[in-house]
Amino acid sequence: MQILKPAVLLYFLFISFCVTSQSDEDVIKTIYSQSLTNGKSYDWLNYLSNQIGGRLSGSLNAEKAVAYTKEELDKLGLDKVWLQPVMVPKWVRGIKEYAFIETPNGQTTIVNICALGGSVATPSLGLKANIIEVKNFEELEALGKEKIEGKIVFYNRPMQADLINTFEAYGGCVNQRYSGAMEASKYGAVGVIVRSMNLRLDDYPHTGSMGYEDLPNDKRIPSAAISTNDGELLSTMLQLDNSIKFYFKQSCKQLKDVQSYNVIGEITGSEYPNEYIIVGGHLDSWDLGDGSHDDGAGVVQSMDVLRLLKESGVRPKRSIRVVLFMNEENGLRGGKKYAEVAKQKNENHVFALESDSGGFTPRGFSFDCNDASFNQVLNWKPLFKPYLIHYFEKGGSGADVGPLKTETNVLAGLRPDSQRYFDHHHASNDTFDAVNKRELELGAATMTALVYLFDKYGVNPITNKGTIKK
Repeated sequence: MQILKPAVLLYFLFISFCVTSQSDEDVIKTIYSQSLTNGKSYDWLNYLSNQIGGRLSGSLNAEKAVAYTKEELDKLGLDKVWLQPVMVPKWVRGIKEYAFIETPNGQTTIVNICALGGSVATPSLGLKANIIEVKNFEELEALGKEKIEGKIVFYNRPMQADLINTFEAYGGCVNQRYSGAMEASKYGAVGVIVRSMNLRLDDYPHTGSMGYEDLPNDKRIPSAAISTNDGELLSTMLQLDNSIKFYFKQSCKQLKDVQSYNVIGEITGSEYPNEYIIVGGHLDSWDLGDGSHDDGAGVVQSMDVLRLLKESGVRPKRSIRVVLFMNEENGLRGGKKYAEVAKQKNENHVFALESDSGGFTPRGFSFDCNDASFNQVLNWKPLFKPYLIHYFEKGGSGADVGPLKTETNVLAGLRPDSQRYFDHHHASNDTFDAVNKRELELGAATMTALVYLFDKYGVNPITNKGTIKK
């Protein structure tokens, strides 16, 4: 056991005294100052994105990301850092996809597509058939097997542009991506093309998970996303001539599950070590870009929360963990495994915060909690006003922390400005250059401030009203 020298011990006691005697406003100001002048999140993201790249579950890059983030957490001098094993699916894309539209006179127009995650491949020589456009599953059912059998179904329902909450717009059309192939297969379709989940018109196809549920292997049909520009083109051409054909070729495949890891670091609580607060993001990403916004940003912000608490002289009362979840994108295995182990150990998770909405300017948080806990949070709202953080609403939290939900705890999600998020989401332009350093660091500080308050006041407003210390 290492014995601290008297001078060093006195220094840490002095820092601890200064922090405990400070007002909440002063502590939060220190946190923001540390993040904006001495942040690590941007440097970590630079390495994760540019030296490692896309981190598809089960891939070599995912393994590299596990090793890198564990190494960086080890350097922070946390009380514990460990890897939590979890079995994850391994889907591989294969060679780049290829597609074109063919008119009756044989003219072809190449279009931009990408296989959806989890899809089966086309035949080795590709797949060509007439194509039929629908907006939803109701139109599919109305057309029936007679008009669909042997054709490729084109789902062309765009995200609703007049919804300010872009995640609501995404939720309104994502079922065609996930379940489109399964539904079209019922009517004898041979393939599926889905309009990318993107609010702007561009040439980037956006991947994402899709599933067949319990559909037999011989009924599973290939599914790909088409860019919004090319989706518009395809729709226009179909209106002019519905006899055109579509060709696409993809060589993706699903392999056996492989072992991966959640990466976990902890500062053990000084007063309530058996009450856990976690902050996290998902370490895996899709493979088209380098996953900077989804969710490299959330990973490095979460890592920096623990570092910023230490640098700001905060000694947590409760145990604070950073959890870098594996396999959020195509299975949620990491989040489920963490919750399963926590339940086995009877761990009391009082608060969990997830960042998985990109590294844009933070606007606030959404909370999954009871009314009493939410009223406690609203009491802290004035502390965030100087930093232009104004969005405090009840709602969802995050996919990975969701399995931890109980009747009494609080789950939350960081809510950055989302207007540009779906320009990059699951596409090849989700790259490091699209992340602004200051916006990323503001998000890390905002998360740290909320963790600080929950650690200080707990989550039970009946016994502790979360009174702001002036």
